[in-house]
Amino acid sequence: MQTKPYFIRAEWDEEAAVWVATSDDVPGLATEADTMESLIAKLRALIPELLEANGQGAAETVPFELLTRRFETIHRSAA
Repeated sequence: MQTKPYFIRAEWDEEAAVWVATSDDVPGLATEADTMESLIAKLRALIPELLEANGQGAAETVPFELLTRRFETIHRSAA
């Protein structure tokens, strides 16, 4: 049975130079990594563990949707 994907937010923390992921759908989820690939690898392990720890079952497949956001500032030089 396909379930609705768990929604995960990831934002770039400029000061710490890491991606920070949190979720209202996965209680206790708060993790960080320096690359998006590393963050996704962490999420693949953490999400099922946290869901099981919170009594939300141990489904064979656990879909998740990752929304990323990163703000940048460009300083234009005087022409």
